[in-house]
Amino acid sequence: MIKVAILTISDTRTIDKDLSGEAIRGLLDKSKYEICEWDIVRDEKEQIKGKIIQYADSMKVDLVLTTGGTGIGPRDVTPEATREAIEKEVHGISELIRAKGYEKAKTAVISRAVAGTRKGTLIINLPGSPKGAKESLGFILDIIGHAVEMLRGGGH
Repeated sequence: MIKVAILTISDTRTIDKDLSGEAIRGLLDKSKYEICEWDIVRDEKEQIKGKIIQYADSMKVDLVLTTGGTGIGPRDVTPEATREAIEKEVHGISELIRAKGYEKAKTAVISRAVAGTRKGTLIINLPGSPKGAKESLGFILDIIGHAVEMLRGGGH
C-alpha cells in the first residue's frame, strides 16, 4: 500500500471546493493507495515547504502530490518551496508531464513543476486545474509504484 498526502496550493479554494484534489484522489486506486492527508495551503513558500517536510519527515508518507502554484504567475511558488524541501530532484517525471501535456495543450510548457525525493518520500508537483492535474497524474501513474519501491530500497 502506498501512503499518499495531497496538498492543494490555492489562495481561494476550500477543501469542499477542491476539484483538483478530488480529481487526484479519484485516480488513485484504493487497493493500492491510502490517502493519509489532504490539505490546502495558501500560495506561501514557507507553508508549502513546511507541509511537504511534515508529510515526509513526520508522517513518512510514500508520495506527496501537490496541485497548484506551478505556473509563472506572481504568486506561483510551489516549485521553489518544493526544491527547498527535496534532497534529490527527479527531472524525468516533470519533463514527461510537460512533454505529454504539450500534446494536449501547448501551454503545458509554461509549467515550472518539479519532482523529487526527501528521505523515503516521492514529491510531485501537478497543475492546479482539475483537468491538468488528472491528465498529468495519468501520464506517470504507471511508474509511481516502481519509484516508491526503489525509495524503499528495492532494486531496478
